[in-house]
Amino acid sequence: MAAIAIVIVSHSKQLALSVRELAAQMVQDQVTIAVAAGIEDSENPLGTDPIQVYEAITSVFSDDGVLVLMDLGSALLSAEMAIEFLPEAQQEKVYLCEAPLVEGAIAAVVAAAAGRDIHQVLAEARGALLAKATQLGVSSSLSVVSPITTNIESPTREIRLIVSNRLGLHARPAAQFVATAARFQSKILVRNLTRNTDLVRGDSINQVTTLGVRQGHEMLITATGSDADEALAALQALFANNFGEDNVALNSPPAFHHEVTPVTHGELSGIAASAGVAIAPVVHYQPTHIAITEYHVDEPDVEWQRLQTAIHTARQEIQAVFSQASLQIGDTEAAIFDAQLLFLEDPVLLSAAHQRILDNHINAEAAWQAVVDEVVTSYRALEDSYLQERVDDVVDVGQRVLRLLAGNAPANLHLESPAILVATDLTPSDTARLDQTKVLGICTTSGSATSHSAIIARTLGIPAVLGVDAQVLHLPDGTLMALDGESGKAWVEPESDILDLLTAKQSAWQTAQQEARATAHQPAITRDGRQVSVFANIGSINDVQVAVASGAEGVGLLRTEFLYLDRTSAPTEEEQLAVYQAIAQVLDNRPLIIRTLDVGGDKPLPYLRVGFPEANPFLGWRGIRFCLDHPELFKTQLRAILRASVGHQIKIMLPMIATVTEVRAAKVILGEVQAELNQAGISFDAAIKVGIMVEVPSAVAIADRLAAEVDFFSIGTNDLSQYVMASDRTNPRVANLVDALHPAVLRMVQQTIQAAHRAGISVGLCGELAADTLATPILLGLGLDELSVNPQSIARVKQAIARLSIVESEAIVASALQQDSVEDVRELISTSVIHLT
Repeated sequence: MAAIAIVIVSHSKQLALSVRELAAQMVQDQVTIAVAAGIEDSENPLGTDPIQVYEAITSVFSDDGVLVLMDLGSALLSAEMAIEFLPEAQQEKVYLCEAPLVEGAIAAVVAAAAGRDIHQVLAEARGALLAKATQLGVSSSLSVVSPITTNIESPTREIRLIVSNRLGLHARPAAQFVATAARFQSKILVRNLTRNTDLVRGDSINQVTTLGVRQGHEMLITATGSDADEALAALQALFANNFGEDNVALNSPPAFHHEVTPVTHGELSGIAASAGVAIAPVVHYQPTHIAITEYHVDEPDVEWQRLQTAIHTARQEIQAVFSQASLQIGDTEAAIFDAQLLFLEDPVLLSAAHQRILDNHINAEAAWQAVVDEVVTSYRALEDSYLQERVDDVVDVGQRVLRLLAGNAPANLHLESPAILVATDLTPSDTARLDQTKVLGICTTSGSATSHSAIIARTLGIPAVLGVDAQVLHLPDGTLMALDGESGKAWVEPESDILDLLTAKQSAWQTAQQEARATAHQPAITRDGRQVSVFANIGSINDVQVAVASGAEGVGLLRTEFLYLDRTSAPTEEEQLAVYQAIAQVLDNRPLIIRTLDVGGDKPLPYLRVGFPEANPFLGWRGIRFCLDHPELFKTQLRAILRASVGHQIKIMLPMIATVTEVRAAKVILGEVQAELNQAGISFDAAIKVGIMVEVPSAVAIADRLAAEVDFFSIGTNDLSQYVMASDRTNPRVANLVDALHPAVLRMVQQTIQAAHRAGISVGLCGELAADTLATPILLGLGLDELSVNPQSIARVKQAIARLSIVESEAIVASALQQDSVEDVRELISTSVIHLT
């Protein structure tokens, strides 16, 4: 007789025990039944635990087979995960069954007690509802509903999840959701159960966003296909990780509808969007309006190709904006543009535009505008004011494509002298392009404090008052304006008393900033007298001015990619020379480490094509690999750097070095350039130092050999962490592994530093870890000579260094390197620092 075992998996322990009791009584305990239900949480006992399911299966395992019955949601995922823990030979004998819990359990135990084999027991459980349906007169078609089981070729799975993000699925989490869904073959559908919406495609950024999912809403997600389980697990991981966001209040004023008041004595009321005081003449910004005329076309395929070309170029432009914004405002806020990229890849949107062109024989501009208008209308129809504001992003992308179709140049946002920018509105792309040294303030007649433009303005530190009376649009350029981004007020030609008050407020703020900067301008010296250099990572001329004002002792990383963005060809030698000289001049003989061109991976450039698609560009043709294969491009940059080195402390840094051969090949090209300059009688620093980025595990493994070839190391922990942990930080399923404080990464850093110091060369660190003050004792204890951080972090990093001693830091490192996880390391640091203070 077959000894089939049954396992019941449920969110409720009481329910599972009751079902087991009922089933056992049906067969007088002839069948072994195990229960895996509930979780050990007295306040919230409902849930499932994969380990508990695994233990239940192993406790009753039989070579004749184990049938697992589950209720909904995570029970299924827990059961599937539990099976993965089993040896492969046992996995084949465990069957997940989609039958209803009560009826399925009764039918299964009866069949098992009768000596049926596992397949017959499975069939009996699946048919359990048939008798009830027949008795109630319900169609027997119930029995052919597609079952949820791993044994079916294209199963349909579903999960229900509660959204915990404070702002729900706004642009960035929606973009992550769609990007994750699109990676799988399965068809993903999603529904907002709280709002009782229809099912929509999970790979459509617009359809997902317009579900209006807010905090606390319940979502139903289904996946149909061969990788349905993996897809739902990945999406569930996004929710579990809160899409990488915290739920603390935004560092910004709340969104609200503001009733503007007519001007009184030059005063205007608006929305406080970005704090700070600005006093300057106004300059109007009016984006170019693109008039669309619909007309008949005889060759719709040609129009579709035009639209595809424009979309492709728009994607490249947005990627460039994203890269530049990452340098200026950080990856978190720059992720706004990730959503814009997904908009251009939205299959629903593209299909609608294609269909309009083919069916109506109309031009690409008209078809594109029509589908964009439909999306805008759907956003504005939402009850949620926050989601309504995402219209700005849709319009931004839509206008970019129309501009490209029309052949228009981008609008000019470069001011000749400092001013307050006055406009109807600014798109996120417009705002990200602003020069903070020239745009002292922003005043618009629309917008809100939670718009993406406002978020970017706050990150850039530009005071902004939005939603003021439209009369400001009629002010002549040059009219004096004052605005207070904290109170949400603006003054046109302010009277002397108002001007005095605002000037005093501005002065007080500047004094506070100067005091903070004064401390930051002091050397960073530990309590036991070790000085550590604190440099800045920069990506533009504007950045270096901010860096010096913030107390940077030099530039540890000049990302030269900004020179190659927003253009159709590589910069010339003279263009690069002018920029390098200007930056070096601002630094006034402080060190300037220039990283040679690092494109590829997440930094593609439209006119520097790889020439073929790369399945994994992070492991592809990037950094030094690209430059060595484009020697003329490389030589142009090296010539500009060498020419700029005269009278300055400039160093050359090579990115993405993986082998000694690469370093030697780069030095050969550098030698050729030096020889050409000598022959031409052009001066340069003949003793210029050359270093490398250590960001590839192979470079760590041969650090001793590399140290013999170069003058310094700079450790790039951002990429090194990804490569060491074999994890893409943009992949939500594995992003939690990418943490530079993981003991494995720290050991690589230690090995690099030790090899550098044995060879007598200096070593710095320019990854994001350097700006994390929690990591400061670790970095000091490892023996780094310098840290290079974003300018805004310089003051606090110096303060953190001053609070520590090398002896204490070395003790923390010794213990950290023995930990098993990044969580253990972080807890160790936190505890140690609290104890020290």
